[in-house]
Amino acid sequence: MWWRWIDVEAPAEAAWDLLIDLDRWPEWAPSLTGARLDGGGRRLFPAATGAVRTPIGVWVPFRVTSWSDGRAWGWRVAGVPATEHRVEPLGPDRCRVGFGVPTWAPAYLVICAVALRRIATLARAASSA
Repeated sequence: MWWRWIDVEAPAEAAWDLLIDLDRWPEWAPSLTGARLDGGGRRLFPAATGAVRTPIGVWVPFRVTSWSDGRAWGWRVAGVPATEHRVEPLGPDRCRVGFGVPTWAPAYLVICAVALRRIATLARAASSA
């Protein structure tokens, strides 16, 4: 995997919450405009399945394939291995957030960099509210 990271001036829990709350995904993920879980709900969990809506309006299925509560999760989108998402605490009010992409998709790191900057901004705002 290729990785992109950002240090965030917010608790790890604030960043993690953004990564698992499907209602928040369109706020930080430039490659989707919506997300839903099979069976309803809004918070991702181990082995969850659902779909994401692309910017052209197409819904694509996903399945969570790895999970470490509060730390990391990965998934397959349309049956294809996709991004890994990680949060590493760096202290009570700081963390590091990273996205890993498959070795065949290094160009997607550009999209990940945009998403990480958005997550940093949203997490800081949530922790100062």
